[in-house]
Amino acid sequence: MTPSKPCSDPSRRAPRAALLTVCLLGAATASATVAAAGARDPRDSATLTVMFENDLFGDGDEQYTNGFQLGWLSPDVSRYRDADLPPGLEWTKRLASHLPFVDLPDSQHNVGLSLGQKIYTPGDTSTRALITDDRPYAGWLYGGVAFSSKTLTRLDTVELQAGMIGPASLAEDAQKLVHELRGFDLAQGWDNQLENEPGLALIYERRDRPWHSANAAGLGYDFITHRGGAVGNVFTYVNAGAELRAGWNLPADFGTSVISPGGDTNAPTALGDPRLGNTSPFGIHGFAAVTGRFVLHDIFLDGNTFADSHDVDRHWLVGDFLFGASVTFWRAKLSYAQVFRSKEFEGQRRVHNFGSLSLSITF
Repeated sequence: MTPSKPCSDPSRRAPRAALLTVCLLGAATASATVAAAGARDPRDSATLTVMFENDLFGDGDEQYTNGFQLGWLSPDVSRYRDADLPPGLEWTKRLASHLPFVDLPDSQHNVGLSLGQKIYTPGDTSTRALITDDRPYAGWLYGGVAFSSKTLTRLDTVELQAGMIGPASLAEDAQKLVHELRGFDLAQGWDNQLENEPGLALIYERRDRPWHSANAAGLGYDFITHRGGAVGNVFTYVNAGAELRAGWNLPADFGTSVISPGGDTNAPTALGDPRLGNTSPFGIHGFAAVTGRFVLHDIFLDGNTFADSHDVDRHWLVGDFLFGASVTFWRAKLSYAQVFRSKEFEGQRRVHNFGSLSLSITF
């Protein structure tokens, strides 16, 4: 979504400085002016999360170039069949009733809804010609419904995503609109994008917190592992990884949430979370995480399932390393992560680098 500018362009450094300033001012203001509200039970709280990702925060304009997702996680529903879902999604409750973690004792059950878009481009967006040795132009416009069961130390999530790939994803229109508004050069090669294709993916992810500090407030740490997989015509893979967090008044959730299948990890799980009013409303922590995927299928590299399209030779193993910081204040959690992704296909010029910004509000 960003223009092809040299890495030394100061306009690339400006967003980072602005982001840091906003975080510090926001945290200071919240700490000084917002008193902790009455204590809340995490079972009674819903969480709304907005996530934005772009290589504007990295050093290039290529590969996974932009992502946006809006997500909502319900309060505890006790039984999935009691959840209020939009028309057309009621049938998913039957899927949830067969999940292996439905009847786990002392668990909180939540339903999540999401709407998002991802955009992919090759490195050279100035030519109309097909670039055979670089990834295809592609977009993914999707909605998701997720069912989760969690305790303080465990989170199980099953998510169903459905949407459209190709021109119907509106990726070209979205990128063109933003570039025109900001005066950026337009990408010229969208005529070579993947063809229209409905997309479907079924995702499972398990998160565990095997180690965490005993104190509910003040300095603390925790270690969160995750593993899971997905199957569908959009992507098929198995994955595993871990995250280490340390700081002041750690939120009682399941770590850093970048835009990825597997549901929202930002919602509080325990009374000690600073967003629930039982402790100081301010917290800050740093984090580092690593994850690996064994990729059996990726439509954004392998090309269309039912039509001839541009494709490249996909790598079987892909890894992400990310680090960053989060601030909690009042009912909100603001996080920024810098993500480094290993090469995904043969001929890719370099490791990809992008930023992920998320804001979640618990109410």
